[in-house]
Amino acid sequence: MTRTPDNDALAYAGLQPEHILEALDDLSLRCDGRFLALNSYENRVYQVGIEDGAPVVAKFYRPGRWSDDAIFEEHSFSRELSDAELPVVAPLEIDGQTLHYSGPFRFSVFPCHGGRAPDLDNLDLLRQLGRLVARIHLIGETQDFAHRPTVDIDSYGISSRDYLLEHDFIPYELHAAYESIADHVITAIEESFARAGTVHQFRLHADFHPGNVLVNGQRLHIVDLDDTRRAAAVQDLWMFLSGDQEEQAPQLDALLSGYEEFRHFDARELHLVEALRSLRIMHYAAWIARRWEDPAFKIAFPWFDSNRYWDEHVLALREQVALMQEPPLEWHAD
Repeated sequence: MTRTPDNDALAYAGLQPEHILEALDDLSLRCDGRFLALNSYENRVYQVGIEDGAPVVAKFYRPGRWSDDAIFEEHSFSRELSDAELPVVAPLEIDGQTLHYSGPFRFSVFPCHGGRAPDLDNLDLLRQLGRLVARIHLIGETQDFAHRPTVDIDSYGISSRDYLLEHDFIPYELHAAYESIADHVITAIEESFARAGTVHQFRLHADFHPGNVLVNGQRLHIVDLDDTRRAAAVQDLWMFLSGDQEEQAPQLDALLSGYEEFRHFDARELHLVEALRSLRIMHYAAWIARRWEDPAFKIAFPWFDSNRYWDEHVLALREQVALMQEPPLEWHAD
């Protein structure tokens, strides 16, 4: 079969355990019978037991999302961080390569680390995370990406709005309400970015949320740099803030007190917290829509094409407009 994007996507939809085991066997990684699909939708990720060795995690990349060059940049950055003795899980180098090919599939192999999500009420843990993020950022700003995009209003907000409006996902009776509130959200985001002014953007995790931190006793591991991009420093911090502003204040203080032990934080970036949250809400809805033809998404997100989901989505966007009109979180360095 001639290799084309359509054929690769068709093969990816039909990825079976035997394909995965064959791919690993070609790298002399022989499965001992233990095989577990992990919680991932964008890529296919599996924990595989290996004969006479520790288990590994195999990640099979979704076709058409990232170029090989962009994946190489992800791998290079994660290995750069790991080599600096940061607890970032980087791909294994096998036969001198971190990206491998098996028929129509592209995949990487990672060491397997267990753990649980962090307790966001644990302020000591948040300080530790703040220190780790600062150290990641110190390395991230030493070079730039050539093949990876930036977290920005156009790609996360405007293109998400336009995609949803151009396709038949939003119920007809909510179409006008969504279009109106989405326009208001984008305006409020633009105003938030204007208040923040020109902020330094550089390589960072970009999808740094509690699910991408594994806590095992006193050890942390940071995983999944698949969505690494350029962004302002606060992009790697705001997803650890939860609750109302009163609840977020001590969380922010803990994160930034740790962060500032290694790197200065520009407090103007706090104007971006709710703007970035709004962009993520819009981007998430469009991400599911763009993947809706993948059967795994219909199974995982059965509520996506319901009126109730879109009612709640419009309400969430209205709440974000109100939040962006409030003063940002305050933080004063010692």
